[in-house]
Amino acid sequence: MNNFKKLNTLAGWIVFAIATMVYLLTMEPTASLWDCAEFIATSYKLEVGHPPGAPLFMMLARLFMLFAPSTDSLAMMVNAMSSIASGFCILFLFWTITHLARRIYTASGRELTNGSIWAILGAGAVGALAYTFTDTFWFSAVEGEVYALSSMFTALVVWAMLKWEDAADEPHANRWLILIAYLMGLSIGVHILNLLTIPALVFIYYFRKWQTITLKGVVVATCVAGAILLAVNGILIPYTVAVGAAVDYLFVNSLGLPINSGMIFFVFALFAALGAAVWFTHKKGKVLLNTIALAVTVIMLGYSSYASMTIRAVANPPMNSNNPNNPYALLSVLNRDQYGARPLLYGAYYSTPILDVTTEDAYYVGNDGKYHKKEVLSGYVFPDEHKHLFPRMWNAHKDSREYEAWGSYRTRNDFARDKDGNILRDEAGRPIKVDVPDFGRRVTFLDESGQQRSFVEPTFGENLHFFFSYQLNYMYWRYFLWNFVGRQNDRQASTSTLTDGNWLSGIRFIDELYLGPQDNIPDDLASNKGRNTYYFLPFLLGLLGLIYQLNRDPKNFSIVMWLFIMMGIALVVYFNTSPSEPRERDYVYAGSFYAFSIWIGLGVLAVRDALARLTKRNGVAIALTATAICAVVPTVLATENWDDHDRSHRYVARDIGSNYLESTLPNSIILNYGDNDTFPLWYNQEVEGVRHDVKVMNMSYLGAEWYIDQMRIRSNNAAPVPFTLPREKYTYCNELVPIVNRFERPVDLADVIDFVASEDRHSKVQMSDGSWNDYIPARILALPVNKENALASGIVSEKDAHLMVDTVYISISEGKNHIEKAELMFLDMLAHFDWKRPIYFTQIYSLQKFGLLPYLQFDGYSYRLVPIFTPLSSHNNVIGRIDTDYTYPLMMEKFRYGNIADERVYVDGFVTYNLNVAHARDSFAALAKQLVAEGDKERALKALDAAVERLPFTQLEYSELSTLPIIEGYYEAGGEEKADAILRDYARQLIEHIDYYARFDGNKQSLVDPVLDEKLETYEVLYMTAARYGRREIVAEMNDFYRSIGVEENDLIRLTAE
Repeated sequence: MNNFKKLNTLAGWIVFAIATMVYLLTMEPTASLWDCAEFIATSYKLEVGHPPGAPLFMMLARLFMLFAPSTDSLAMMVNAMSSIASGFCILFLFWTITHLARRIYTASGRELTNGSIWAILGAGAVGALAYTFTDTFWFSAVEGEVYALSSMFTALVVWAMLKWEDAADEPHANRWLILIAYLMGLSIGVHILNLLTIPALVFIYYFRKWQTITLKGVVVATCVAGAILLAVNGILIPYTVAVGAAVDYLFVNSLGLPINSGMIFFVFALFAALGAAVWFTHKKGKVLLNTIALAVTVIMLGYSSYASMTIRAVANPPMNSNNPNNPYALLSVLNRDQYGARPLLYGAYYSTPILDVTTEDAYYVGNDGKYHKKEVLSGYVFPDEHKHLFPRMWNAHKDSREYEAWGSYRTRNDFARDKDGNILRDEAGRPIKVDVPDFGRRVTFLDESGQQRSFVEPTFGENLHFFFSYQLNYMYWRYFLWNFVGRQNDRQASTSTLTDGNWLSGIRFIDELYLGPQDNIPDDLASNKGRNTYYFLPFLLGLLGLIYQLNRDPKNFSIVMWLFIMMGIALVVYFNTSPSEPRERDYVYAGSFYAFSIWIGLGVLAVRDALARLTKRNGVAIALTATAICAVVPTVLATENWDDHDRSHRYVARDIGSNYLESTLPNSIILNYGDNDTFPLWYNQEVEGVRHDVKVMNMSYLGAEWYIDQMRIRSNNAAPVPFTLPREKYTYCNELVPIVNRFERPVDLADVIDFVASEDRHSKVQMSDGSWNDYIPARILALPVNKENALASGIVSEKDAHLMVDTVYISISEGKNHIEKAELMFLDMLAHFDWKRPIYFTQIYSLQKFGLLPYLQFDGYSYRLVPIFTPLSSHNNVIGRIDTDYTYPLMMEKFRYGNIADERVYVDGFVTYNLNVAHARDSFAALAKQLVAEGDKERALKALDAAVERLPFTQLEYSELSTLPIIEGYYEAGGEEKADAILRDYARQLIEHIDYYARFDGNKQSLVDPVLDEKLETYEVLYMTAARYGRREIVAEMNDFYRSIGVEENDLIRLTAE
């Protein structure tokens, strides 16, 4: 046994070293997309991140940053923390597998032999290394996100519970339970996923303490596990702060003490009471009660990392999400109030009419330093007869067609219709009938006024079908199969769920049954680095291990199964995901894949036992042979996944943020909307010190009171946003401000904001519920232009001064009946910035509602608001005018593009999407076209060459929006040969796709038809482009393709020689 312990320890650390080295070699050297940039930025200065916060993660990340050799390495150190934490997760997974394997081989008092020792070590190595190289875990291991550290805590807690199991009969064994409780408390400060291990831990305790296992015992253990989980997540986490908030309210509003004084008192009183409980139970010899008291105490100690959020929020740092500077705000963060609620076991479907709303009190700190409360919307009231058990189709913000696509399973015979709803007819003029989805049923109910109303409601069967087809299959099992069977590509499905983002085995006949033809795949799809095939090997070995453990050790099998279910299927039920997620969510289920990897490891024992039976030998050689055979699994995973998980040369997120900031003038305000046009900017400012003078304002947050308050103060070197509305006009009020058009003429915008700020009864409109509300009294708002300020601030250059208009007119679209609070504050800013500060936008879609698109200037990455009217043109691929004197130096000398010209850089589907959204490539074409218009074809060609060189088509794939402008630009600038080459290659790729998708048949054909139509339409665009620029040879070549698919000669374009 001593020999086993030494070998087990040594082998574990060797596996740890392998995993950690792999992760360190492939980690991203800087911030990544999504939350990583925000986490790194908030960690550097210990600021406050988005709810529910991750204070322990940030403190540990800050500790790692202390060892950074320079500021350029700060992000890399946080990524290294994730890599090292992931290595420790693999270490504890190895020891967990070897523990469970040893339990199988030492059952009934058997001794370990040399053969069984090496088989156990082989099982640990294969299972742990298999998980090392899985798609989901590897992805999280190389970036600064919470999931790597959370996975380490999960693995550590499970391993610690197994150590308790070994030592349960020894004195002081309960110290392991106290350690586990403390680790769980700490893990709350990273991510609460760790709490889902509680059922498995309870069953380890049950099986160890009770020799006889009964159905009653299993039921009781399950109930105890549920009670503990509820107590920690539903009581300890929120209600500790809730009670502290109530005490703080008493201290502040009744006793006149400062904010947080009552919370501090409550915390001291709580720990004093817990300490007294520990002392009393110890003195009385109440072992179980003493263990519980100690466990609760250390959970609270670990959980106390959240105090750092309030401490830092009080300092009001530049990044201060939700400003939890008091216990009520902290409670809102912990409850994730800003994300809303969703029904879990009982509630209404998405189409159910709302009868009424429910409200609750929201508490905030007023200007007088005391707590105030306001009644705010908390939920909706639905007809009782239209509430259902297990409501999966609940989100009213989603289009009914999205639910229908996944929930429909019945059909009916009906008339075929075109996209405009007209009935299609055959050659004889008879209506064509086809089978169409039969979704939902029309139901009626009586509203509160006694009137009968009706709506289409999904059936319970459709609700369940949506659960199984979308939530369980598409949003869980698909991810599971990605990790253990293979992955089709790195693209998130949009046009068709058949062509993108599916699992793929590499076994042709199986894949063709599910995904259609697998031969003659277009080159770009076949070479996609995210196309990974494992031939079912990890899945089959895991399944073998599952069966083996079930037969040999059913108790521990149930423990692993609890982990697998709680970290997977239970989360599916809890999240109750709606269709069309903005990103893939596989990272959430990493714990479930961790559990399956345990079975992969135990599969080695099954292979070893099978070889022993076949050869009649049971020595070390058989164990090593079994290990070598099963080592094919981690080897296949490593070789297939390396190229699409190696991010060691990628700087995309950093450069996106830097380019946005560097595109702005000094002292600017830049408005953004989503995670990936906000977090990279924060990272650049807070960590790399880029452009501290720019005020970054996220419009998605601007509807929150705390965020408006933050925008009103200086951050770094950026001046406040010039808001004028008082706090009482945006604090838990004016969520929607109605528009009542009382003027046919334009009204000065500043007057409108003053009107909203007024408390005069005449500035209110009575709502249907009898309440009085502020409102916007006009649809056309006049924004006067202070030309002197516009020139002085650089908003308009001297050479363009003559182009300035006297007034910018804001026209609120007719279909818009109200404006949101964020839009109200936006108008307040416009009314009072007086053209003293440049205003920029990362995205411009929301500006359409205000008619501001003609007043934009595109500065290479962001859009500048300018008092120059530029008619919208279909010729330019970007909105707005372009000042080449300003933009050319930026794009040619200043901007960086993530190093993606390096072929070692992996440009996945989402990096491609974000670069295209930012117009990374086609911005060069817009610049070139403007240079051509100015007669400067030489610089235009340089700009186009830079686009192709820095953002090559071999890396950033062809797309109509990012490629066609480059082709047009080359033609207009005199680079015809380069344009021809790009157009020909793009057309060749499209033909490959068209030929491929045309081979699909049956139901699969209908699934790829939208993709096929899209490719044909793009090919036609290229065809018309070639014709428009007189490219006779190319048109002739493209005509050959059209003839091959049956296009009539009369429909073809023929260009004659000039």
